[in-house]
Amino acid sequence: VEVSPPHGTSPGPGRGATPNRRLGNVRGVSVPSPPGRRARLSAPGTSRSSSAAREELRRRLLGLIEGHRVVIFSKSYCPHSTRVKELFSSLGVECNILELDQVDNGASVQEVLSELTNQRTVPNIFVNKVHMGGCDQTFQAHQSGLLQKLLQDDPAYDYDLIVIGGGSGGLACAQEAAILGRKVLVLDFVVPSPQGTSWGLGGTCVNVGCIPKKLMHQAALLGQALTDSRKFGWEYSQQVKHNWGTMTEAVQNHIGSLNWGYRLSLREKAVAYINSYGEFVEHHKIKATNGKGQETCYTAAKFVIATGERPRYLGIQGDKEYCITSDDLFSLPYCPGTTLVVGASYVALECAGFLAGLGLDVTVMVRSVLLRGFDQEMAERVGSYMEQHGVRFLRKFVPVEVQQLEKGSPGKLKVMAKSTEGPETIEGVYNTVLLAIGRDSCTKKMGLEKIGVKINEKSGKIPVNDVEQTNVPYVYAVGDVLEGKPELTPIAVQAGKLLARRLFGGRLEKVYHTLFWPLEWTVACRDNNTCYAKIICNKLDNDRVIGFHVLGPNAGEIIQGFAAAMKCGLTKQLLDDTIGIHPTCAEVFTTLQITKASGLDVTQKGC
Repeated sequence: VEVSPPHGTSPGPGRGATPNRRLGNVRGVSVPSPPGRRARLSAPGTSRSSSAAREELRRRLLGLIEGHRVVIFSKSYCPHSTRVKELFSSLGVECNILELDQVDNGASVQEVLSELTNQRTVPNIFVNKVHMGGCDQTFQAHQSGLLQKLLQDDPAYDYDLIVIGGGSGGLACAQEAAILGRKVLVLDFVVPSPQGTSWGLGGTCVNVGCIPKKLMHQAALLGQALTDSRKFGWEYSQQVKHNWGTMTEAVQNHIGSLNWGYRLSLREKAVAYINSYGEFVEHHKIKATNGKGQETCYTAAKFVIATGERPRYLGIQGDKEYCITSDDLFSLPYCPGTTLVVGASYVALECAGFLAGLGLDVTVMVRSVLLRGFDQEMAERVGSYMEQHGVRFLRKFVPVEVQQLEKGSPGKLKVMAKSTEGPETIEGVYNTVLLAIGRDSCTKKMGLEKIGVKINEKSGKIPVNDVEQTNVPYVYAVGDVLEGKPELTPIAVQAGKLLARRLFGGRLEKVYHTLFWPLEWTVACRDNNTCYAKIICNKLDNDRVIGFHVLGPNAGEIIQGFAAAMKCGLTKQLLDDTIGIHPTCAEVFTTLQITKASGLDVTQKGC
């Protein structure tokens, strides 16, 4: 690929060397091309739209990075760029250098590089397709030995990308990378809870989070609807009661179908899936250990950590022996009976709410305030509503010990608690104790220290930059393991897709549609491919949405909100950039991927 200098350019401030007039294979320093030689990195026709020209430049830059061992985007007068060139020259490494101040479209190149890497400065360095960063990061990698590792000729990795974690973010990233033509492996292994609970592919949301929680909430709402129905003329005399076993069986059957759907989706996209625990053993190499203890090693050019979080325990006598968490509740084989929920997070209150709605005796033990971090007026209104509907609150108390009084399904447990404001202690007897006091990141037994990935030692969370890159250039992270990021499924999904597109190049698509299955219809076994969503975009007007169609529950409520957005100039990109509210029907419009013209299957296989 060649570039050209503008007429009359100088070598730059403080430099007397001849500028590099084309992108050539050089050994650490720039060399001039023949006088008068002109070329461009990107020369789209003038009749093409600016967005199409930008996309063409993006593709050419990615091709440049993919096709060369070392690429340095530089400016001829930059002293930091000079230091990096001298470093590679001293290592005897052949580089490809593009002096952005010496080419006609240098400013456009730098803008696209900024979008790809979130780095606005030079030098901007890539080594074997890995974005190193700038001068300081490159010298740090040289001192740590990582640069030498990346410079190894023909590393012949097993995969372009290995994703560790088969939850929402990890699967989204893996599938998007595969769509973009990369060889991808997903490692996913659920370490059983202290009560022995484990689950299939799909992560927390699908197996022990949003999906089963909403289905059990729906079961509670149906009970309330039975009561309300009398006022609408429904008459029935038989006693109505709830069967926990029937509900959990239906919920788990639905979750099982989602697990299978995810595996099928990976297979259709040629993503390798292995049910093994991933642990780094050296740079670019990971050990996968299956349930039988058998070990296999794999290598990859890039890694994405998407291991999520697991519920935290109290660290008191009897907590892991006798208490359960949200990991266990949704597949509990017996009705929990009289339940103490410890915690005041949204997980705690949601579980307490649907358990009470199913007719159970529920108490919530609160250390300080409800829903810390949320608007406290709204939080107290939620608490007041729950109290009006039968949930008791023990405020300013924390458990100090849990004892088993009787075995059984459920058994009987005695909980001793102390006040957070004085010496007062209390005791209570419950059938089940559900802990919902927070979650810890699953990062501390992955061998991250062996490759130098930094984590927050207290929380286990991983600090990343604005493009989800860790301090080790070829390792990225998405989802709940990120430090300082929202812990929400739609954000993880969106981040996973965008990360794959940044790493492996994006696509332009127009006019999308899909079938979808409302969560409320799943357990009731209503048709899974009746509801339909479609948008029509004007290709000549930045993909502005000019048609919006939905067939499904609450269609009028959905349309009304999006209608206002359309009046404000809604585009497909704005929909893609919107974080969906999960799980809802309307969120399907933030994840549309298939164009009607493509003829691809739009039937639903997962949530």
